[in-house]
Amino acid sequence: MNVKSKNKYIIKKFFYDYLDLNKSKEDEQKTLDAICNGVEFKGANLWILIFATFIASLGLNVNSTAVIIGAMLISPLMGPIMGVGLAIGINDFELMKRSLKSFFVATIFSVTTASVYFTFTPLDEVQSELLARTSPTIYDVFIALVGGLAGIVAVATKEKGNVIPGVAIATALMPPLCTAGFGIATGNFFYFLGAIYLYFINSVFISLATYLGVRFMKFRHKEFVDKNREKLVRKYIVTVVFITMCPAIYLTYDIVKETLYQSSANRFIVNELQLPDSQILNSDISYPKREVKVVIVGKEFSEEQLMALNHKLEKYNLKETKLKVIQGMNNGDVDISNIKTLVVEDLYKRNEEKIAMLQHDIDSLSSALDIYTRSGQADTRLAKEMKALFADVLSVALSRSIRMNVDNLSSDTLTYAIIQCQKKKPSSDDRKRMTDWLLTRTGAKKLRLIVE
Repeated sequence: MNVKSKNKYIIKKFFYDYLDLNKSKEDEQKTLDAICNGVEFKGANLWILIFATFIASLGLNVNSTAVIIGAMLISPLMGPIMGVGLAIGINDFELMKRSLKSFFVATIFSVTTASVYFTFTPLDEVQSELLARTSPTIYDVFIALVGGLAGIVAVATKEKGNVIPGVAIATALMPPLCTAGFGIATGNFFYFLGAIYLYFINSVFISLATYLGVRFMKFRHKEFVDKNREKLVRKYIVTVVFITMCPAIYLTYDIVKETLYQSSANRFIVNELQLPDSQILNSDISYPKREVKVVIVGKEFSEEQLMALNHKLEKYNLKETKLKVIQGMNNGDVDISNIKTLVVEDLYKRNEEKIAMLQHDIDSLSSALDIYTRSGQADTRLAKEMKALFADVLSVALSRSIRMNVDNLSSDTLTYAIIQCQKKKPSSDDRKRMTDWLLTRTGAKKLRLIVE
């Protein structure tokens, strides 16, 4: 075997030893049963879903992240979504029909429950946790895909651990449904569409991840006695998958475009509009309108500068974007009350950052002082321990000081331990034992023992 073949064999063996899933693969039938049992939404499963929806709605209503996480852990929504991916992977059309039926039943019950809650709740303020579920980003797509892969690997192998609860939290299926219910209850069509959009994206990519996992781990396909029926079933599955994936692919493409647009617009604002003599109070980037709106105070941009900035938009792949710079207090577009709020918010954030830096310095100094105190002072516990170890010792004093070398002006820290003995001075062995013990006990790096 030549060197090239040997290296290839070593690399292949390494990946096989560490990344082979078949070594810890669960019995295939047990995996199928586990996923299929979670597909059905009847009786207890449906009631658990309703209760989880109420909990998530409450969490969104009071802006409590902990409550929302608890609801996601309770929710059994992952079952039918993984069931669809498994059905596609093993050509089981019956399982696909059951999974899709349960998926739509779960979705309808969840949205209806959330709508009922938000219709009657006295708290109608839109919180940040709720707003976060109205506009999906490319990161939601990646989280759903990778989370789904983690989920199918956990279900199909023996080392399950805490993966499934983690996937339920990461992929966040329950909060978008509750947000959709809020949209219905308040008549806000934008919230409803945005939340359903996020839920649909998450569901499709979790199913896709399940399908990829099933194919990668080579699950057995369902065999048909009637080959014509098998062809028909495959045709139905391909049709359903195509109908489902086409909108998801289009929506994902749109999300990618919007994410890139937002990133380019933010780079443009930071690089071109952040000047020493002016301050950006607020910026609003609208992808649908292709507009970048910025509120600035301080030194104003001239007409020539604004024209130059508009020409620079093309450099940031913002060719069809309209730049709107609002500056000057006499501008009719400026909301004075809004500017006051933004200024106060900016001052608050700056003060928070300053307080955080000061708190960090205080913590560092407290830590250093604690180390100095522990290594430089004798406490009652140290005295008691020393009396038990060295019976002739009457008193002990510790002092930490800086020793300066007068020749080269170098310095180091030295701890002095002054002890008084009852009758006779300790022997050299006892002195060494005392020194070693005091070094360990005080945490000092250097210690000088003085016996009176």
